[in-house]
Amino acid sequence: MKIIYAGTPEFAAVALEALYAAGHEITLVLTQPDRPAGRGMQLHASPVKQCAIAHGTPVAQPVSLRLDGKYPEVAREAHALLRNTPHDIMIVAAYGLILPRSVLDIPRLGCINIHASLLPRWRGAAPIHRAIEAGDNETGVTIMQMEEGLDTGPMLLIESLPIAATDTTGSLHDKLAALGGKMIVEALQKLEKNDLPATPQPHEGANYAAKVSKEEAALDFTQPAEVLARKIRAFNPFPGASAQCGDVTVKLWQARALAENTSAAPGSVLAANAQDGVKVACGKGVLQVTELQKPGGKRLPVAEFLKGFALTDGVFR
Repeated sequence: MKIIYAGTPEFAAVALEALYAAGHEITLVLTQPDRPAGRGMQLHASPVKQCAIAHGTPVAQPVSLRLDGKYPEVAREAHALLRNTPHDIMIVAAYGLILPRSVLDIPRLGCINIHASLLPRWRGAAPIHRAIEAGDNETGVTIMQMEEGLDTGPMLLIESLPIAATDTTGSLHDKLAALGGKMIVEALQKLEKNDLPATPQPHEGANYAAKVSKEEAALDFTQPAEVLARKIRAFNPFPGASAQCGDVTVKLWQARALAENTSAAPGSVLAANAQDGVKVACGKGVLQVTELQKPGGKRLPVAEFLKGFALTDGVFR
């Protein structure tokens, strides 16, 4: 099957690699423009672009696909490229640009999307973060027929997997990326046999996974320890949960909630040693932190972190 593929981050690159491995012909890849990154803020190609180049596939990086948007000439050129590129279907995964109706109507077999949640739960930009943050017991991948609404299209395939108590967004991302790659290959096999029925999404249970911002990183220790432990896992690896200790912003990367009672004020450090970790009083329960990072430093297990940062009798806020 001839495919135009649209995606940007590693999640999308995993599925693209699976399509190559399955023998599909990728005739064009769309991805976001190169972005500055790293200490030198040099331009870096997206994981999807790197994958496409490695396989010798043409790549386009339009800043917009909307004919009525800020860059109509760019959009017109992109539309012409899509129409003139041989393909049967467009597959989209975490692309980052809205596909208007004028694009959705171009492929003969339409556009299908790989979405990292059990739709209709967690439509939107950050389904993995929000599932962990909310304390969901399971998540999964939905292969969906795209329409103009945000992740509202009919479901073609859906498969779930459990969220482990130790899962971070990073670890869960990798599991879902592999699942998405497997499922999109399966979906195309079914489509070629005309055996891929579409099921409308139910209205019940629909909610929105808003994009995660750096402003959300600061922890509020008046909240229950369980809520904070989930937030730390959800924000690992980005943006990283943080707390103030004096004038220093400390990142908290690994933690768990303890069902301990304390009369200490929220944010009080109850213990700080290699055996107990850093134990912090919360609005309910105690948070036991086992991996931390100070500004300019590395992520360290608590024993190593405490060698260069005194927390005894400290207070987080």
